Amino acid sequence: LARSCAKHGATVIMLDRNVRGLEQAYDEILAAGHPEPALYPMDLQGATPGDYATLAQTVESEFGQLHGLVHNAAFLGALIPLTHFDDELWYQVMQINLNAPYLLTRACLDLMTRSGDDASIVFTSDAAGRHGKAYWGAYGVAKAGLENLMQILADELEANTPVRANSIDPGPVHTALREIAYPAEDRNRRKAADEVLKPFLYLLSTDSRGVSGKQFTVE
Repeated sequence: LARSCAKHGATVIMLDRNVRGLEQAYDEILAAGHPEPALYPMDLQGATPGDYATLAQTVESEFGQLHGLVHNAAFLGALIPLTHFDDELWYQVMQINLNAPYLLTRACLDLMTRSGDDASIVFTSDAAGRHGKAYWGAYGVAKAGLENLMQILADELEANTPVRANSIDPGPVHTALREIAYPAEDRNRRKAADEVLKPFLYLLSTDSRGVSGKQFTVE
């Protein structure tokens, strides 16, 4: 997604705790001749509200504005009955999948509101967050909360700000999380990450101006 945004001329800020992965994407973006991205290593599990405030201040001082925010980090935890769920694991899953998007959004919202007449927040969702089902535990609850967070934001921001918010369920994508959740699944049924980028790019672009509070699914 970072590479695709850079290809369209955007300056990309990549946030992750995987420094090696960030550096690889950075090198590929530069090698393709796109605008230089910015790297910001952060461990979402341990980040505090102050850490997010510092991030927002850094973005403002370095770039002056922020037009798009994509929440794509996810942590599955465990697929087990709630009666056997480990409490500490529950907190970890909630921290990464729900608390982090809330804290990051809140920290950046003022900057996005002041970034001209167009800004977009995109939440990466999951079918488990749109319909509760057995064994999906904290992950399913967190994704359901993420959907509600998106809708509340969209409703609150619609009347008096240029910021819009939407969610996308990309469906079965060939990721490490999908491999853990469905180890016996036929990998040929999964889409490559590049195959699900167009809806994200659409929602980040000015083409989707006026579209907010919607739940999209990649078919």
